[in-house]
Amino acid sequence: MKVPIARKRELGQHFLVDENIVALAGRMAELGPEDVALEVGPGLGVLTSHLVDHARFVHAVEIDRGLEPHLRQRLGTRTNVNLVFADALQYPLAALDPPPSKFVSNLPYSVATPLVAESLDGLPSVELWCVMIQREVADRFFAVPGTKSYGAVSVLLQLTAERTGFHPVSRSVFRPPPNVDSALVSFRRLVQWGPEFAGVVQAAFGHRRKTLVNALELSGVERVRAARALETMQLTADIRAERLAPTEFVELAGLLQ
Repeated sequence: MKVPIARKRELGQHFLVDENIVALAGRMAELGPEDVALEVGPGLGVLTSHLVDHARFVHAVEIDRGLEPHLRQRLGTRTNVNLVFADALQYPLAALDPPPSKFVSNLPYSVATPLVAESLDGLPSVELWCVMIQREVADRFFAVPGTKSYGAVSVLLQLTAERTGFHPVSRSVFRPPPNVDSALVSFRRLVQWGPEFAGVVQAAFGHRRKTLVNALELSGVERVRAARALETMQLTADIRAERLAPTEFVELAGLLQ
């Protein structure tokens, strides 16, 4: 018996239904039999089924409890999956056992950026991400300094990982089709940064219309220390955060310690 599906508009649900894109996501995620996958927003379970069949274990975190009957029916008797019905932004993902090695998801657009940004530091076990996101967000992840799209997540991601794949995705692979373009993007971890570094980057972009010195001061950094750090880096006092390259934020964070 097929379980009826009631889509919740307030959650912005656009369910992935194309098996070809699912298979592509699996290849871009380089799934192997020893991997533990984390999926946020399994929806109808199309990607979940693929992950369960190709990974050792899968944690699937879904905010919509109403999808539970459909997900359980689709997954059947498979035992290598942990269904968690919770808000992924509030749930302690770092406590998942076994810890995830791959983050593979068709992410809800409204939470894609904070989920990825927090996972860079908060999920140190993750070695590779493969996420379906809004095309605009995908461009933001790897934006270059001085552009409108360049921001804190650009810096954190580019210093943490290298992009390994990018694939534009048609709106027709979702039900219902979204009103925006999407992309499947994958990236592999290079290093692990501490929360102190992330704090400096986020403070720098917290008031992006202000100068970097002013933005840092508003976040609690002494103005004299911020100005002295920029002087040491031979940067002008009126420079804004979007003008600094990712590696310059490493130097800045070091000088502010």
